[in-house]
Amino acid sequence: MTDSDEQARVSIRILEKEYFIVCKPSERDDLLQSAQYLNGKMKEIRDTGKVVGLDRIAVIAALNMANELTKLNAQVPQQSGQLANRVNSIRERVERALDASRQLEL
Repeated sequence: MTDSDEQARVSIRILEKEYFIVCKPSERDDLLQSAQYLNGKMKEIRDTGKVVGLDRIAVIAALNMANELTKLNAQVPQQSGQLANRVNSIRERVERALDASRQLEL
């Protein structure tokens, strides 16, 4: 068995219920962080008292998280465009400064 084939058995708790998940050792921390985030979202939904049943709570939490992800994905192209504009602006300023310094050397 190679390192890439190695698996870790990780215990996570979601709404006071324990689950065992198998993942690569390198993914353990991400899994634990994701489980903690999911558990928090599910507790928020359960504590409102408006949604009853583990399945329904899980679906509502998944929909809320998918909505968050969709919004973040929509922001990425916009932020990438803003970053590209900023980089171009800085590049142009540097080029102007270099041109000015070359003219001073002449």
